[in-house]
Amino acid sequence: MPPMNRLVAALVRVFIRWMPDAFAVAILLTLLTVVLAVTVAGYPLGAAVESWGDGFWNLLTFTNQISLTLLFGYAFANTPPVQRALLRIAGQVTSAPMAYGLACFITGILALFSWGLALVSAGIMARAIGEACLRKGIRVHYPLLVASSFSGFVIWHQGLTSSVGLAIATPGNFLEEQIGLVTTSHTIFTAWNIGVALFVLFTLPLVMSALRPADAAVEEMNVPPERSRDEPAGDAEMTPARWMERSAAVSLPIVAMGLFFLGVHFFVRDKGLELNILNFGFLIAGLALAGSAVKYAEVIADGGRVAAPFLLQYPFYAGIAGLMADSGLARMVVEFFVSISTPATLPVFGFLAGGLLNIFIPSGGGQWAVQGPIMMAAAQEVGADLPRVAMGVALGDQWTNLVQPLVLMPILMIASIGAREIMGYTFVALFWTGAIFSLSLLLF
Repeated sequence: MPPMNRLVAALVRVFIRWMPDAFAVAILLTLLTVVLAVTVAGYPLGAAVESWGDGFWNLLTFTNQISLTLLFGYAFANTPPVQRALLRIAGQVTSAPMAYGLACFITGILALFSWGLALVSAGIMARAIGEACLRKGIRVHYPLLVASSFSGFVIWHQGLTSSVGLAIATPGNFLEEQIGLVTTSHTIFTAWNIGVALFVLFTLPLVMSALRPADAAVEEMNVPPERSRDEPAGDAEMTPARWMERSAAVSLPIVAMGLFFLGVHFFVRDKGLELNILNFGFLIAGLALAGSAVKYAEVIADGGRVAAPFLLQYPFYAGIAGLMADSGLARMVVEFFVSISTPATLPVFGFLAGGLLNIFIPSGGGQWAVQGPIMMAAAQEVGADLPRVAMGVALGDQWTNLVQPLVLMPILMIASIGAREIMGYTFVALFWTGAIFSLSLLLF
């Protein structure tokens, strides 16, 4: 076995043996944060518990928004037209290397347009390609296939739904008085950002394909079949109630109203894309493509298992964020990196600080609320490039999503696999993209 394959196999064994369930990780991170707040920041234990409890529901609105993004994105990706499109794409696979590379590439493309759609589509794409390979007799390593599909998500902050890029470009944002408005032409749509995103998009699939195990190590894939939905018997009486449930004529007026509202939002009110509008768009598109109200409701019910882990775990991370802010831990992390920075290196150290904080605060917006003011003040003090520093934080946030169990949950639920089975492979993606992001921030 080549040295690279031996290293990957060793990583996989470590995670299978030592990686607990995502909810257990949330609890362990909570306890670790309490210990660090008391021992490192000198915060009293009682005050630490109070800060944790006070912060527990601070992200409740955001938690519901994220859960709805996943739920509506799942429903959209499971509508018949989108499913047919995904199956057609999956049907093009002719080899195991192509399977891994294509799964990663498709998720990457979607991530540049919508992080919510990419996150749920990653699991669906992995299943679709896995099932296509099963039918064709192509032997693929299913954990690597799922890891490859998820890894493409790593460039979402460089796309149209970048929470940091959109936040600092939005009038009235909490940093506007400090730094003014930073338009997306200086962040997301710079040649530098686009070039880095494209480089990752085209090289990461090759890296993931190179991780495939030797033939002897390929495991038989275990893809659970999709659950079938009960359809009414053909001779069942078509009552008015059944007609209203299953007729597109009932849902189409709502779709038309939704499209009208979106047109007003973007073209009359001249407002941009934000989380509520993204969710609204997913809802209207999913309802339009599902064919009827009852079919859409059935898909939403299936998607509940994807959103449920976020509803359970996000309050714990909100508690961690509150404790890190109140105790000064988050400030200590950021100020440490700032203290060893120069104008040229501040974006890189912002990236590293962002990657570390993301493990404890897996929310682009929530993390920016904690880290953003400190980083922007530091950039102004040392004369660093403000948009570049902001993008450094954003890249750090998206980077460690590759090993953040909560972010992994949607694809794990859809693909029916455990985090410990794929984490060894996503760690390799972490090393590769970390080198690209840090070098690009430092050199270009």
